[in-house]
Amino acid sequence: MTTAPVARTTTAPVPTQSTYQTRVADYWNAEENPVNLELGKIDDLYHHHYGIGEADWAVLDEPDSTLRRERVTAELHRLEHAQAELLASQLGPLAPADRVFDAGCGRGGGSVVANLRYGCHADGVTISAKQAEFANETARRRGIDDKVRYHHRNMLDTGFESGAYAASWNNESSMYVELDLLFAEHARVLRRGGRYVVVTGCYNDTYGRASREVSLINAHYICDIHPRSAYFRAMARNRLVPVHVQDLTEAAIPYWELRRQADHLVTGIEDTFLSAYRNGSFQYLMIAADRV
Repeated sequence: MTTAPVARTTTAPVPTQSTYQTRVADYWNAEENPVNLELGKIDDLYHHHYGIGEADWAVLDEPDSTLRRERVTAELHRLEHAQAELLASQLGPLAPADRVFDAGCGRGGGSVVANLRYGCHADGVTISAKQAEFANETARRRGIDDKVRYHHRNMLDTGFESGAYAASWNNESSMYVELDLLFAEHARVLRRGGRYVVVTGCYNDTYGRASREVSLINAHYICDIHPRSAYFRAMARNRLVPVHVQDLTEAAIPYWELRRQADHLVTGIEDTFLSAYRNGSFQYLMIAADRV
């Protein structure tokens, strides 16, 4: 066991990682993908998830190649930010004194969005030391590091105080862990009546087993996408009662259509996402649940 600083405490244990978790950490410690970094540079909000909503297709008609790249990048960032705002809207009502937990926070955009919306305290957790350092520096530049802090920790075993959080979430990070372990930790740190929200890609049980496209996405991101039903079963076992479920699949398609035409940002997985969404094997889902 090693130790790392935690907000409002001296030190807390960083749980030993499994071999798989170490591989995931290595991946994100080395990651310098323009689709994450170039979008975040626009306003210092770095998201590690996808976007929703209708795109402004006029950005593709820009004749100047340099300006076209800038406009496409800005539009993708706008769609990603819309997704973050939708998730944050499900966390409230929150007061400035409340604490929220961003599980699998990446470079920290979601915690900033929650703080800007509610004025609340936020603790982000990432298994990547590089991401935690990056996110903390971003919070310092924004002058919100007294309320928004990021920790190099395992979101399955954070060491945070039980019942201390009014809300918590996973934004496209639940496919890296076992759901029962994840939801048990959220149920532990949330106060009674606290709100948990997850936005995730999941494979559609009615389609059958995971499709070829889902397998390709797993290989691309070294993750393990869960079936849709697994989320609801694991929530029921861990005192999380869904109060709102929203299928965002159709709303996500414009983002991927635009991204596949952004030559400076494509990663090669864009057509796979579009095929999976359209053949019905893959869904983009948001679930809000109350801790009972």
